[in-house]
Amino acid sequence: MAVDAVPGFIARLRQEQAIAARALEFLILTAARSVEVTGMLWSEVDLRNRVWTIPGLRMKSGREHRVPLSDRAMTILGALEHLPDNPHVFPGAKQGKGLSTRTLIATLERMQDGVTVHGFRSSFRTWAAERTNYPREICEVALAHTVGDETERAYQRGDLLDKRRRLMDQWSAFCRSKPRSKSGNVLPLRRVAR
Repeated sequence: MAVDAVPGFIARLRQEQAIAARALEFLILTAARSVEVTGMLWSEVDLRNRVWTIPGLRMKSGREHRVPLSDRAMTILGALEHLPDNPHVFPGAKQGKGLSTRTLIATLERMQDGVTVHGFRSSFRTWAAERTNYPREICEVALAHTVGDETERAYQRGDLLDKRRRLMDQWSAFCRSKPRSKSGNVLPLRRVAR
């Protein structure tokens, strides 16, 4: 989805009542992959410190990934009922199971044609590159991408959580911003008689 279309889409998404809409919004706000969100467990969430820690077993890279949670992400979590018979944050139709990734896809297809769930990670990365001054490394770590060569990774062992928290707070604020008009600040040309 084009970066400038994201706030309008989020505004429409927030009108939806389904759990899949909350999961999709949470996915966009955290720039996470769909399987990470649909498999999210309450035991992975530290509400006090506002961090979601995804274990390495559920990550594409095989490494644990900490995700800082914005105010809106925390609001979404706070509104969800922690069901004792389901450890998943976004419960699915089957008891004890998480929401299916297909449900996220179906929600998106119903609301917006021609975009993909995974494409919101690209929307985030484009926004970060074009609209912020954050270094490339911080933006890539926010996406749980491996940064640098083997030597650089041997010396840089932190996950830049505090810097990423500021980045994700700004992304969340952008997602909640007033949608830009399609015409922007461009004035239509008028034909001048000669």
